[in-house]
Amino acid sequence: MTLFILLACLGGVLVGLSRQLNGRLSVSTTPLIASFWNHAIGFAALTCLGVFVGGLLPAGAAEAPWYAYLGGPLGVVFVAAGSWAIARIGAVNSALLIIGGQMVTGVAFDYISGVPASFWANAGGIALIIGGMMVSRGRRKADRSQ
Repeated sequence: MTLFILLACLGGVLVGLSRQLNGRLSVSTTPLIASFWNHAIGFAALTCLGVFVGGLLPAGAAEAPWYAYLGGPLGVVFVAAGSWAIARIGAVNSALLIIGGQMVTGVAFDYISGVPASFWANAGGIALIIGGMMVSRGRRKADRSQ
């Protein structure tokens, strides 16, 4: 279990680093170009890894429903939006809003799917994220006024 927790934390670090790099690229280009290069380089790296490791085209992939492949286009929108936002509202606010959106969506999907969950734990997590946004925003306003 500890390995999975560490992998999840590493994933979070890599997402934060990726957002920063794409945000910086979008400042010197545009969010659309930053998203394009993110996905082009990612595609090349993933293709090389898939060729090396194998299993790039698993059996049954053609039988998957059409909507199973919407993750790619949604990822393009996510990367472009994140690249645009981080350059304008900063890393902390972008991360908190992204995580807040993921929490609300996750709670909604669990509710729709009938997954048993604690309403108060979920509501508390969302409230903490919103509170973090408010504290971060308050600090920035105070820093600007000094």
